[in-house]
Amino acid sequence: MLLSKINNKSMQPIDNELPSHFADRLGTLYTSLVNQEHKKENGQFFTPLEIAKLMGSFTEFQHSSVRILDPGCGTAILTCALVEYLTVNSKLQLIELVVYETDNALIPLSKKSIAYLKNWLKSKKIDFRYSLLTKDFILENAKYLSENGNLFSEKVEPFDIIISNPPYFKLPIDDKRAIAAKDVVNGHPNIYAIFMAVSAKLLKLNGELIFITPRSYASGSYFKLFREFFFKIIEIDNVHLFVSRKDTFNRDKVLQETVIIKGKRKEKANPNHSVVISSSQGLRDIHTPETKTIKQKILIDLASNEKILYLPTNDFEESILNIFKKWDGNLNKYHIQISTGPVVAFRNKQYIHEDFQNGTVFLAPLFWLHNVKQMILEWPISKPDKGQYVRIENESKTILIPNKNYVFLRRFSSKDDKNRLIAAPYFCNVIKSEYIGIENKVNYIYRPKGQLDRNEVIGLCALLNSALFNSYFRIFNGNVNVSATELRDIALPPLATIKEIGNNIILSNNFSIENTNRVVIEQFELTANLYE
Repeated sequence: MLLSKINNKSMQPIDNELPSHFADRLGTLYTSLVNQEHKKENGQFFTPLEIAKLMGSFTEFQHSSVRILDPGCGTAILTCALVEYLTVNSKLQLIELVVYETDNALIPLSKKSIAYLKNWLKSKKIDFRYSLLTKDFILENAKYLSENGNLFSEKVEPFDIIISNPPYFKLPIDDKRAIAAKDVVNGHPNIYAIFMAVSAKLLKLNGELIFITPRSYASGSYFKLFREFFFKIIEIDNVHLFVSRKDTFNRDKVLQETVIIKGKRKEKANPNHSVVISSSQGLRDIHTPETKTIKQKILIDLASNEKILYLPTNDFEESILNIFKKWDGNLNKYHIQISTGPVVAFRNKQYIHEDFQNGTVFLAPLFWLHNVKQMILEWPISKPDKGQYVRIENESKTILIPNKNYVFLRRFSSKDDKNRLIAAPYFCNVIKSEYIGIENKVNYIYRPKGQLDRNEVIGLCALLNSALFNSYFRIFNGNVNVSATELRDIALPPLATIKEIGNNIILSNNFSIENTNRVVIEQFELTANLYE
């Protein structure tokens, strides 16, 4: 059905058209003919031409023959852009290409695009051989992920270059691909990380990997195992960040922070290797990016616990990173913990009340994400299906916590929020109740044995809400979620400094975000850039 529509539209190459331009037109047409649900089901986000050309330009390959893999080829725009760039090298005589595509509706377009590429190369007297495989890329190659999986013993020829815009979607824990990749991912893995891991093992030594993906693998517990595996064998050469969530894949209505990473397969990565980091808002300024060169050991410390990938894009962000690297405090060191609110609304409906019922039942306040504002806890706020009270009884005590001093922190920020970290102070003397309830989309910070002092609560709140912490968080976190794991390990200044910040704000009697941010900036004698 789809192919007949394409034929009816006379989708043929234009005279002297570049293969990447033809592939782009095929992708645009395909996108217009299938619904959003189909693309979502297949994790399809078609690479714009400008991005494909940028990715192709990252290659440094200069030999007479090249073996290329595109494990999720679509209309083969990435392959075409890469090959066009490679043909600038007059030495090139032979290209061997392997591509994978499993969408039956898309395969005819893959073939059409690659056939045109073959003819284009023939005119340049370059021998071109290709295989289009319709098998599942991960299941076919996941055996190489295990410690015993030896690519070379299988007599499979590895690749010089692997380029991909893989599918993006989370897999159920019991999915065959998640099970096959259990050595490199855990939890509910996103399929793109498995594509990256398998591809890394299919490379020759010094072979190049060029991928565009969400940047969510840079941090978080779900990707920790992946980072440990991937960055042991891939040495980063280039990173390009797209700051805007809207511009990169706008024709597919994707709201993701995306990143291009280019690296080489090494027996052991060199921590002093120089990495070029570039960034653009989106496509409009892709040819005039901000650029910075930095050592790989600054971007990722493989000896650390979380192995977070930091991506500072300018000198200012690097200076922020250096401030945090000098601090050796953290919540655990100060006998402070962070946990996630235990009230899961849909499971605990029977205990949640819209209105206070004085004298009839015992009720505790229930705090939701929308109650938590920067430096302010607004409660109660009446919202449909967001009852502001939770019943106190023997059966509900497992979802309640003691009424103590806390810092409440949103677990999620809106995609348009200026700040990723949104924290509010809570003091136990505000509400007369033995217990309080915290909904599951809110983290809470507390001292398990004892009580957070007032100046600690205000000091921690001010830091978390500050432009300083927001800038730092954005260097490694491309998500809208704020995990307790990340906050547990985040570097903090000395506890005495946190208390001093709290005392200064309390003495000023001005808890506005403007004042608390000013106090933090002045405390560390920071640049005026943070005011912007």
